[in-house]
Amino acid sequence: MISAEGPPLQRAGALVDVMDALPSALRTRGHEVSAVLPFYREIKETRALKKKDSGITVDVQVGDKVYTARYLEGRSAGGVQLFLIRCDEFFDRPGMYGERGKPYDDNAARFIFFCKAALELARRLTPQVQILHVHDWAAALVPVYVNALGLPFKTVLTIHHVADQGSFWGLDFALTNLPERFFTLRGIEFLGRLNFLKGGILYADRLTTVSEHYRREILTPAGSHGLDGVLRENAHRLSAILDGVDYTRWNPASDRLIPARYDPRRLRGKQICREALLKEVKLESGPRGPVFGMVTRVVQEKGFEILVPLLDRLLWDDVRLIILGEGDPAYETALAVAARKFPAKFAYQKNYDEKLAHLIQAGTDISLIPSRFEPAGLIAMYNLKYGALPVARVTGGIQEIIEDYDPTADTGYGFLCYDYSSEAFWDAIKRARQMFRDRRLWTKLMKRAMARNFSWDASAEQYEALYSELVGANDNAAA
Repeated sequence: MISAEGPPLQRAGALVDVMDALPSALRTRGHEVSAVLPFYREIKETRALKKKDSGITVDVQVGDKVYTARYLEGRSAGGVQLFLIRCDEFFDRPGMYGERGKPYDDNAARFIFFCKAALELARRLTPQVQILHVHDWAAALVPVYVNALGLPFKTVLTIHHVADQGSFWGLDFALTNLPERFFTLRGIEFLGRLNFLKGGILYADRLTTVSEHYRREILTPAGSHGLDGVLRENAHRLSAILDGVDYTRWNPASDRLIPARYDPRRLRGKQICREALLKEVKLESGPRGPVFGMVTRVVQEKGFEILVPLLDRLLWDDVRLIILGEGDPAYETALAVAARKFPAKFAYQKNYDEKLAHLIQAGTDISLIPSRFEPAGLIAMYNLKYGALPVARVTGGIQEIIEDYDPTADTGYGFLCYDYSSEAFWDAIKRARQMFRDRRLWTKLMKRAMARNFSWDASAEQYEALYSELVGANDNAAA
């Protein structure tokens, strides 16, 4: 598994969660799995991860310069072997991709180096690696290099987020050291620019994405951010495998990060967590209305352009709102201003905190998911398990996770809107609030939501089948 994000990074992001849970699930099924990611400053400063030098050092050429890659080893909490690629010139920085909302100018060089260094590691491991499973744009050049060098690896690219493509100006192609034939319409050139993700789509043996509805979306002009033609030409290699939840980590019945544990039969702990959450973030206790919560990246695609205009309308009533996450400075500022305007009702915290993230899940009555794009919808899976009924805009994996509440048929457990607008999302919020007044009904919906199961077992089995197709059903596939 090769990814720019993964544990032990602490942040609200689906890719980190997938890189934590999927390798562990595959390891449980008997496969040898290693995960490779950059040795960022945040990881260097993480004391929880025990790291040692692997003894492997490789010189990596990026354009006309040579950088030294050093490899550290560790183990994830799930027991998966981690390899951390160290190059302080590229990765010893405050951010992963940039700072204060601006990407680093040398991101092309940084992640070309990362792809090459990850591939050099794979060539040196024993027993020989069979599958290189790469995730999103930052690792997407790995299949290109496997093709260019004729290496004996099978490659899988999972597209978690097609909007981020690793698009850089055309002159950066020289940094790849690839033959000129790769910078063409049938290669990694796209509209005159170097496009990492396009290269992965063209050269990976198999492509996956994280939900069936998102697979359909990225084959359309509206959902592909320009790559629909490339994706449709390669749709025969593209399949959808819905992400899952690590219920050893996200389960209110066993969660050690919350003050009281609970399950559908014993819901008293939910109320204790609700009171503890309001106390933790210094909001007034005992609102007549619901406690709303979000743990998310604060960016446009997560729907803040339709949510921010609703904050005044929402908070004039006797409700509470807690948002945890960082992202676009403009939206961060808007949330901070609203929190100062309603200090007893709204709390916003920028810096991710694992304990607070779990407490928000456990103490929230209603989760808000106004997303413009939600490829997998992992956050919705967490919400359901903790009985935080979601108000969500229908997109991507949301349709496979949340069933809209129908009072006539008495089915469903969430509140969906289909238009991407403030008014449509407000109508869904009002519908949820109306149902919240009926405590008996709300408890029934909570129990219905908490009974849903999105464990990684089914997803891991599908990945296992895909790997077996690539390496041969009789081989003992290693990822």
